[in-house]
Amino acid sequence: MEREIRQVTDSRVLAAMAHPLRRRLMDVLKVDGPSTVSMLAERTDQAVANVSHHLKVLAASDLVREAPELARDRRERWWKLAAPGLRWASADFTGDPAAEAVLHATLSLNLDRQSSIVREWYATSDEERAAWDQAPFSTDGWLRLTPAELHELEHEVVALLNRWSEREVPEDGQRREPVFFFAHAVPARP
Repeated sequence: MEREIRQVTDSRVLAAMAHPLRRRLMDVLKVDGPSTVSMLAERTDQAVANVSHHLKVLAASDLVREAPELARDRRERWWKLAAPGLRWASADFTGDPAAEAVLHATLSLNLDRQSSIVREWYATSDEERAAWDQAPFSTDGWLRLTPAELHELEHEVVALLNRWSEREVPEDGQRREPVFFFAHAVPARP
């Protein structure tokens, strides 16, 4: 089963994502599923009013939407991601200096967010890390690829991640924690 991936081509949508709390709210919704504003505020240590404001910005860009089917009454408002995945191509934002600035801000925010998640793991206590034994890993490598081959590698990696994220989780009594995975593959010089 292939996940629905929203192709972002509007710099206003990227601008909505280019805020640390909004990015984090999207991450929480992705990991924990639909949530109320108060649930999101608790998980992010933010004020309810602040979370509500940022959800409205995300909703205006169709990044999140209300899930009224989950409400127990008319006062309760649930939110969910509008799409399970997002992607964008830098080429869609070239030629317009404002759009390029938004693109670069969003790319920088994403990289900062990804790096901070990994840094936070390594800053946890030895006891917390010991519970995971040798499971966490990092890897890198140098490949010689054409742009088409790099695109093929991307599809293989995404397919692997989708297989793991969409698998039926066994009911074997084991506790499964959210695990963050990221990789970058960019042309570079050693």
